[in-house]
Amino acid sequence: MPNPAINQLLEEQTNSKSVINFSIGDGFISLRCLSPKKLRFEIEYSLGKGTTSNSFLFYKQQELTAVLANPPGSNFEEVFLPALNKIIPKNLKELIVIVGHINPNRVNLLRKLSKQYNNLTIICSNPGGKLLKELWTQVKPTKAKNTTLKQDIPPIPKINLIKQETSISIPNGYVIKLIPSPTARWPGGLITFEETTGFLMSDKLFGAHICSQEWEEKNRVSTEDERRHYFDCLMTPMISQVNRIVEKLELLNIRTIAPSHGPTIETSWRSLLNDYQRWGCHESDASINIVMLFASAYGNTAAIADTLAKGINSTGVHVKSLNCEFTSASELVTAIKEADAYLIGSPTLGGHAPTPIVSALGTLLSEGDRKKKVGIFGSYGWSGEALDLLESKLLDGGFEFGFNPIKIKFSPNAEILKTIEETGTKFGRKLISEEKRQQRRLSGGINISKSDPGLLALGKVVGSLAVLTAQKNEEESNINSAMVASWISQASFSPPGITIAVAKDRAVESLLHNEDLFALNILNEDNHHKVLKQFLQPFPPGTNRLSGLNLSSTPRNQPILPEALAWIECCVKQRMECGDHWLIYAEVLHGKVLDQNGVTAVHHRRTGANY
Repeated sequence: MPNPAINQLLEEQTNSKSVINFSIGDGFISLRCLSPKKLRFEIEYSLGKGTTSNSFLFYKQQELTAVLANPPGSNFEEVFLPALNKIIPKNLKELIVIVGHINPNRVNLLRKLSKQYNNLTIICSNPGGKLLKELWTQVKPTKAKNTTLKQDIPPIPKINLIKQETSISIPNGYVIKLIPSPTARWPGGLITFEETTGFLMSDKLFGAHICSQEWEEKNRVSTEDERRHYFDCLMTPMISQVNRIVEKLELLNIRTIAPSHGPTIETSWRSLLNDYQRWGCHESDASINIVMLFASAYGNTAAIADTLAKGINSTGVHVKSLNCEFTSASELVTAIKEADAYLIGSPTLGGHAPTPIVSALGTLLSEGDRKKKVGIFGSYGWSGEALDLLESKLLDGGFEFGFNPIKIKFSPNAEILKTIEETGTKFGRKLISEEKRQQRRLSGGINISKSDPGLLALGKVVGSLAVLTAQKNEEESNINSAMVASWISQASFSPPGITIAVAKDRAVESLLHNEDLFALNILNEDNHHKVLKQFLQPFPPGTNRLSGLNLSSTPRNQPILPEALAWIECCVKQRMECGDHWLIYAEVLHGKVLDQNGVTAVHHRRTGANY
């Protein structure tokens, strides 16, 4: 572990961003860019704990060659480039840059590096090289006038393509193994492993969006919530590809895992590998499977895909993501034939859908089952012809839509992402409901939950009726949600704490991570029916469940229902996965009894098979 005494906080700071240097070995350092605030609206950033971007430099003074692995995106260029320039001179004979994945944000920084260092060589995977060449001269459309002109873009530098696992020797005796690691989200994935130190630069794998100045995580528990959230948001839809990569990494002599985001993992890296396999194991057992076909030019459509998939996956329905640009025709046909529903997403480029999406659409029209639901999604800059094409062709082809088409101009904000996630959840529930109806028809209408003795006995466990309310400020947005709860229990005296079970597919679940706040409004036996009617109704995706209510607030600004018998304000401290629910442990911060003579409403059930 690098000595904290030699960590150096550089002076370059813009909007609270900064760079910290860690010495890993002789001529081997890590440059960690820190942002206390989240950088983007993508759902994996939604915990709001900031982020880091970790890059790794092999260079000794007076040497003619430097090797830079996993540079950050352009979000950090104002602090990263000055920090890099302090270490390596611009008159290097050669700067070799290993790029773990390719996206427009990273290409923007590579352009800047190319201007500063004349002898730049980029090492990337074969699919990464294809993406790099496509994106190098592209200018992303934005709401504001774009200041980047094509004539300002430098010529593309020399590219060294890695088509299979390759080991190369670099200065100071270091040996780097380059491992292609393609996934649907990052088809150009490339993992870097330094063999002499056992240092794995895992890029997007094993990451967590946490702004941390500490070199490594304290223990697995300290970052588990963040790493699991990151996994659920990004890895679950491509779990088969992720598992294959993890199995390959297990064969390496690893001592440290250093992802591109978050602290490193030294003492418990094997546990993290096991976690990845454990978190994804339930996906293979899912009875309903959806195939998601997409392409994404600038990352916006991919962000929508991630969010939609997370909402669907929360219901227990599995989503398999396929990037159409890197999926063979035979794989596409097989995935469509095996799927129980279809999703297809596209950007609009030059008034058209990308060619791979047009081809995928043709395959879906020829091979897809019209009895199965379909959904479309995508983003656009100035026009949305691609999405209009998908909608019209699928409608004309006789497909039934499972939800209204999702058409987002430019980048989705926090409120839009929440609506997209809830849209996915509603779609997943619809598919499950249809499956259950089919099962009842096949079983002659027998309801097992009404006859199973164990379930009938479980139904005799009662709980207090309450409404959980939560709200969270996201940039310029105020996101809130609520749910009726009865699986509640006091869990500790000192500090006073409670546990509450929250189904994975509840809209409020995303607001109940570690250190999040919520209020528990305990209902009164005398007047709880009206409150239940308000909160048990089906809410369309994106609906403000607290709209129009006469609310007051806790000391830390959580919503209070005036009809409540009592309220307590809580802070989430732990989450434990329990089947299809999360068990939330929270400490009680504040509370008050509003009706001294009231009696707590209690929920009596007929069976333990449902609420």
